[in-house]
Amino acid sequence: MTDTVTPEPEATDEDIAEQKAVRLAKRARLIRDADSAGEGAYPVTLPVTHSIAEVRATFPDLQADDVTGVTVGVAGRVVFLRNSGKLGFVALQAGDGQRLQAMFSLAELGEESLQRWKELVDLGDHLFVSGEVISSRRGELSILVKEWAIASKALLPLPNLYNELSDETRMRQRYLDLIVREQARVTVRARSTAVASLRATFAGHGFLEVETPMLQTIHGGASARPFVTHSNAFDTELFLRIAPELFLKRAVVGGLERVFEINRNFRNEGADSTHSPEFAMLEAYQSYGDYSTIADLTQELIQNAAFAVTASHVVTLADGSAYDLGGEWARISMYGSLSAAAGVEITPATDLDHLARMAEQEDLQVSHPTHGKYVEELWEHFVKPGLTHPTFVMDFPVDTSPLVRDHRSISGVVEKWDLYVRGFELATGYSELVDPVIQRERFVDQAKQGARGDDEAMPLDEEFLRAMEHGMPPMGGMGMGIDRLLMAITGLGIRETILFPLVK
Repeated sequence: MTDTVTPEPEATDEDIAEQKAVRLAKRARLIRDADSAGEGAYPVTLPVTHSIAEVRATFPDLQADDVTGVTVGVAGRVVFLRNSGKLGFVALQAGDGQRLQAMFSLAELGEESLQRWKELVDLGDHLFVSGEVISSRRGELSILVKEWAIASKALLPLPNLYNELSDETRMRQRYLDLIVREQARVTVRARSTAVASLRATFAGHGFLEVETPMLQTIHGGASARPFVTHSNAFDTELFLRIAPELFLKRAVVGGLERVFEINRNFRNEGADSTHSPEFAMLEAYQSYGDYSTIADLTQELIQNAAFAVTASHVVTLADGSAYDLGGEWARISMYGSLSAAAGVEITPATDLDHLARMAEQEDLQVSHPTHGKYVEELWEHFVKPGLTHPTFVMDFPVDTSPLVRDHRSISGVVEKWDLYVRGFELATGYSELVDPVIQRERFVDQAKQGARGDDEAMPLDEEFLRAMEHGMPPMGGMGMGIDRLLMAITGLGIRETILFPLVK
């Protein structure tokens, strides 16, 4: 087990086809012999008594040649195999990556069973073994096998465990990535831990988790291009949701005063290191809160998740650098920070021509230009690259945020923030617009932008307006990408944080 193994070249397609043919013959033999030998290629169940982790935890300190007198039955995937005459070894790997050595000896198994093991077991097979827990002469925790059985016969070989998988293989065949690469397993568990932490934090603040439709007759809740599909049952066009916002707000109207949803969203847009067409998002709404209270909650959610995953607010990223998510995060205004960075005062009253000239001087292209789109594009150019610490960017232009309440004291902006962590937008939060008359006006303006060719403009949603007209309480709301949360904690790209990313 501890021998040094020289890496070998990756198998060719011809090699793999040949190995599959050999393994199929072994499968056929296992099935043929099942009635007489009590085995098969794919048994329904096996007498597993312990996990590999339990065996390792129970016997952590055995010395060389120790025996325990304890018999266990364990199963795992064969990731190492050595046949050396009267004594053979395998390493069995559990799903969490922990391994345990199994020793196959002529003295314990007898000639027939040992020979069957040599002839039928391959790398990648799931194998059951039963025997005494011992320590080998080299001091390695082991099972001295008395009985064994194939738990599941693998027809294709594992990739070379001593070579790194290509990015293409890791994305398309994530199951192989999980088998051979520790970081892939760590990332999946980190994501699960982070999501569990989010739910626990919400529960501590009295929030209720709900579910809203993924198929919608009218897409809304964000400025994005939707995926379109067709319902045969209703003979109507439907949209995969771009956000759950409008349905979560209906729930608040109905009296569910604090709600959240962890959901799948779909946006028919570009894909890069921070964007995926299908992604997981958290959205939450708190009655009688505002964008300041929801910012406090968001900071707590992220800091708690980081601590749950790493046991610290200072996280170690994939490149080995440290990033501090602790303390109180800065809050800066969009217009104020843009004015300071650009060296010229820009306010909600700055005219469109002046903004257009500034954008042209910086060689910035703005599609379907409005005051707000120019301001946000200029802000991303001048200010965003300098944000190194977690920062809430507050108070956005009104025309780019149609679902947000007007600022209570500054004309021309809305009470919205975007949270930037490690240079990318991680979350956004609002003091939500609850006046149905103003909301209708905003929707109408969005519809006009859509008629002029803006594919990301929101359509007018009469059912949502009807809900608002029944009385929507003041509230703060927030949305955060789960994939991006993992990016912030781990330093990985978005496709690494998604278990099965979309691949062309």
